[in-house]
This record gives sequence, C-alpha cells and structure tokens, in this order.
Amino acid sequence: MVKSLALMKQGIGNRESGIGKAGSSRASAIPYSLFPIPGRAQRASGFTLLEMLAVIVLIGIIGAVVVTQVGKNVDKGKYGAGKAQLMTLNQKIENYALDNGAPPQQLEGLVTKPANASNWQGPYAKESDLRDPWGHDFGYQYPGQHGSFDLVFYGQDGKPGGDGYSKDVGNWQ
Repeated sequence: MVKSLALMKQGIGNRESGIGKAGSSRASAIPYSLFPIPGRAQRASGFTLLEMLAVIVLIGIIGAVVVTQVGKNVDKGKYGAGKAQLMTLNQKIENYALDNGAPPQQLEGLVTKPANASNWQGPYAKESDLRDPWGHDFGYQYPGQHGSFDLVFYGQDGKPGGDGYSKDVGNWQ
C-alpha cells in the first residue's frame, strides 16, 4: 500500500492496483483529501463565533438552573440532618438522666461533668453535637413544659418561630 501511494505521487501506474490503466484519470484515482487540486477552494472547518456564543449562553443557563436546585437541596439536607441530630441529642440526654436520676441543668452537662452529677458516666456528647448543621445552639429547657426537658431545633434562622426550613422542631413532636 505504501508503494502504491509513492507511485501515485509520481504518476506511475501499478498493475495490481489498477492505477494508471488506460481510461483512468489521475484525479479520480487519488483521494481528494490527500492531494488537493490547485485552484479549487477548500472549506474551512471549525465553529463560527455565533455558534460558540450560543453554546456558552446555553451552558450558562444550565449552570444557573443546576446551582439553584443544588442550593435548595443543601438546605433541605441540613434541615433533615438537624431533625435527626435533635433525636440523637434527645437520646443522649435520656442516657444522662438514666445515670444521674435527672436530665442536666444545661446541655454542657453532657460534655463536662457538672458538680451535682453523682454518677456521671460521660462524656455523653461532643461539643459539636450541641450545635445544629447551621452552627446554632439547640434550645434546651429543664424542667420542660412538654416533658421532663424540652429540646428544640430552631431551623435555618436559629430563632424561635419561622416557616419552611426555619420552622422549629421540638423533641415532643
């Protein structure tokens, strides 16, 4: 095959390939892309500026939609994690109460031994367990209005009240 191409460049025929036989033209035997014909215009390949701008705008629009959807899902995930963390912290308070006869006066009693805890088996929690996924403190009241203690997750805003992802959730709900 290499020999045939070399012969084609020189314009010499080859019996096996059939190139150079009577009635065959050199232009039809030689592939167009390998040997361009002088004087014939070649089409430039590539993208126009308008096509590239259209693609960039579409990528920007898709990116904006994705970012807003991901942002909503992050807040939803944090809210769900906060409710789960509320239940876990509730269990830790109950474990403290089983060991010491009553829940702690403050949530810090789960991390460091309070002076009035006679049978403290802790630490029952880490310092990071006392904060919600947004970094706010959980609400805690002992004695509670809804049970022996009240534990509240205040949501995204970290304040009592609110709607959506700022809605409060208590351990009695």
